[in-house]
Amino acid sequence: MRERLADSAYALGWSAVRRLPEPAATALFRRIADTAWRQRGKGVQRLEANLRRVRPDAGEAEIRDLSRAGMRSYLRYWQESFRLPAWDADRIARSFAPEGHERIGHHLAEGRGVVLALPHMGNWDLAGAWLVSHLGHRFTTVAERLRPESLFDRFVAYREGLGMEVLPLTGGSVSVVGTLAKRLRAGGLVCLVGDRDLSANGVEVDFLGERARVPAGPAALAVQTGAALLPVTLWYDGTPVMKGIVHPEVPVPAEGSRRERSAAMTRALAAVWAEGVRSHPEDWHMLQRFWLADLPAARAFAQDPVGEPSGAPAETPAGASAGQDPSAQDSSAQDTSAQDTSGPAAAGRGEAAAR
Repeated sequence: MRERLADSAYALGWSAVRRLPEPAATALFRRIADTAWRQRGKGVQRLEANLRRVRPDAGEAEIRDLSRAGMRSYLRYWQESFRLPAWDADRIARSFAPEGHERIGHHLAEGRGVVLALPHMGNWDLAGAWLVSHLGHRFTTVAERLRPESLFDRFVAYREGLGMEVLPLTGGSVSVVGTLAKRLRAGGLVCLVGDRDLSANGVEVDFLGERARVPAGPAALAVQTGAALLPVTLWYDGTPVMKGIVHPEVPVPAEGSRRERSAAMTRALAAVWAEGVRSHPEDWHMLQRFWLADLPAARAFAQDPVGEPSGAPAETPAGASAGQDPSAQDSSAQDTSAQDTSGPAAAGRGEAAAR
């Protein structure tokens, strides 16, 4: 019953919200965000716990202000996502203004593949639609399977309608890692959201002074195929136009095994994301446990891709294993958090499933 209700809610969102006048849609989603924030459900409490780690010197009043802004940012993502299928190319072009996007075209013009790796910031669907409609760069991404199947189909249809090639994380007829590597070797573009490790087998990183674990998949694909690994950060600035940066390439280390090099690149990638989160904490939509110190003690100690003990217990959230070195496991280099099944209706409840 819960799955059917979720499917119906998303269907209503994509059919009805796009028809609302823009001011009415904005007011509606602002009310949903503020209501969830005032109720302080588990999702909001987790968001505030994460914000305390991002801003350790902040008082409770500042944390509450940041969490309110964070919920408004999160609900803005959903408002835009429900309306994106109705936006024309001009509206999409006017809604995103990134710096450094020339780096993408530069590498692609050389015939070199590109991996764009993002954290859960801003609206990556809008950024992807902008890449396709404004720059003409079609790309491949990965979607976690959802229940019911009809809801998964809606998400795939939504993203394919924006011009993306979407590979199912599991249950598909082709190897996900193999297909991603093939696209990159052919000089194509792959976009992965990868700041959460859903497998407990990712790379341990320093994230704003504390240990976390993130997937090695984006870096491992770059090492394996020779593609350029470009970090991306996104944020809102109070205007109708989302901002972002396509950061310089994360270079492949000259020495070390494939796993060691991908681990080093993953740590460098996480350092770029961490600075983006530090600068725009309200636009990091992390309503889940993230740092190792916050994960349940019942979780067994994990190994990172280099084979070293992580030294901390880890959580296994609902979702798929992903983000490891493709040389070690064929099902793991994809976006570990491709979909958010929580949506606006669940914004104030327990921990949201990873988007």
